[in-house]
Amino acid sequence: MNNPDYPLSREDVVWTLAFVKKKMADEAPDLVGLPQPLLLRKFQSFAEASLMLLKQRGGCGHETDRLRSCLLELIADLTIESN
Repeated sequence: MNNPDYPLSREDVVWTLAFVKKKMADEAPDLVGLPQPLLLRKFQSFAEASLMLLKQRGGCGHETDRLRSCLLELIADLTIESN
Protein backbone atom coordinates (compact mmCIF):
# COMPACT_ATOMS: atom_id res chain seq x y z
CA MET A 1 0.00 0.00 0.00
CA ASN A 2 3.00 2.29 0.46
CA ASN A 3 3.78 2.07 -3.25
CA PRO A 4 1.74 4.70 -5.16
CA ASP A 5 2.01 2.51 -8.30
CA TYR A 6 0.17 -0.33 -6.52
CA PRO A 7 -3.47 -0.32 -7.65
CA LEU A 8 -5.54 0.14 -4.50
CA SER A 9 -8.51 -2.22 -4.63
CA ARG A 10 -11.82 -2.06 -2.79
CA GLU A 11 -10.81 -5.27 -0.98
CA ASP A 12 -7.63 -3.57 0.31
CA VAL A 13 -9.69 -0.74 1.75
CA VAL A 14 -12.28 -3.03 3.33
CA TRP A 15 -9.55 -5.26 4.83
CA THR A 16 -7.73 -2.26 6.30
CA LEU A 17 -10.88 -0.80 7.84
CA ALA A 18 -11.89 -4.20 9.28
CA PHE A 19 -8.37 -4.71 10.63
CA VAL A 20 -8.42 -1.39 12.50
CA LYS A 21 -11.97 -1.98 13.73
CA LYS A 22 -10.88 -5.34 15.19
CA LYS A 23 -7.82 -3.73 16.80
CA MET A 24 -10.07 -1.20 18.51
CA ALA A 25 -12.59 -3.85 19.61
CA ASP A 26 -9.76 -5.98 21.04
CA GLU A 27 -8.33 -2.93 22.84
CA ALA A 28 -4.96 -3.52 21.23
CA PRO A 29 -2.07 -2.03 23.21
CA ASP A 30 -0.75 -0.19 20.16
CA LEU A 31 -4.03 1.81 20.04
CA VAL A 32 -5.00 2.04 23.71
CA GLY A 33 -1.82 3.90 24.65
CA LEU A 34 -2.11 6.56 21.95
CA PRO A 35 -2.48 10.18 23.01
CA GLN A 36 -5.94 11.56 22.35
CA PRO A 37 -4.98 13.91 19.46
CA LEU A 38 -3.39 11.03 17.54
CA LEU A 39 -6.33 8.75 18.27
CA LEU A 40 -8.69 11.43 16.98
CA ARG A 41 -6.62 11.80 13.77
CA LYS A 42 -6.83 8.04 13.26
CA PHE A 43 -10.60 8.17 13.80
CA GLN A 44 -10.85 10.99 11.26
CA SER A 45 -8.85 8.94 8.75
CA PHE A 46 -11.06 5.91 9.42
CA ALA A 47 -14.23 7.95 8.88
CA GLU A 48 -12.90 9.66 5.77
CA ALA A 49 -11.73 6.39 4.21
CA SER A 50 -15.09 4.78 5.00
CA LEU A 51 -16.99 7.62 3.34
CA MET A 52 -14.70 7.59 0.32
CA LEU A 53 -15.27 3.86 -0.03
CA LEU A 54 -19.03 4.42 -0.03
CA LYS A 55 -18.80 7.19 -2.65
CA GLN A 56 -16.09 5.60 -4.79
CA ARG A 57 -17.04 5.40 -8.44
CA GLY A 58 -14.03 4.65 -10.55
CA GLY A 59 -11.07 5.77 -8.56
CA CYS A 60 -9.90 9.15 -9.82
CA GLY A 61 -6.24 9.87 -9.22
CA HIS A 62 -6.77 12.54 -6.55
CA GLU A 63 -9.41 10.52 -4.69
CA THR A 64 -7.29 7.38 -4.78
CA ASP A 65 -4.28 9.30 -3.48
CA ARG A 66 -6.34 10.76 -0.62
CA LEU A 67 -7.80 7.34 0.21
CA ARG A 68 -4.33 5.80 0.26
CA SER A 69 -3.11 8.61 2.51
CA CYS A 70 -5.99 8.03 4.95
CA LEU A 71 -5.29 4.29 5.09
CA LEU A 72 -1.57 4.79 5.62
CA GLU A 73 -2.19 7.21 8.48
CA LEU A 74 -4.73 4.81 9.94
CA ILE A 75 -2.38 1.81 10.06
CA ALA A 76 0.77 3.74 10.98
CA ASP A 77 2.38 2.22 14.08
CA LEU A 78 -0.06 -0.71 14.24
CA THR A 79 1.28 -4.23 14.54
CA ILE A 80 0.04 -6.58 11.85
CA GLU A 81 0.19 -10.14 13.08
CA SER A 82 0.31 -12.97 10.58
CA ASN A 83 -1.76 -16.05 11.35
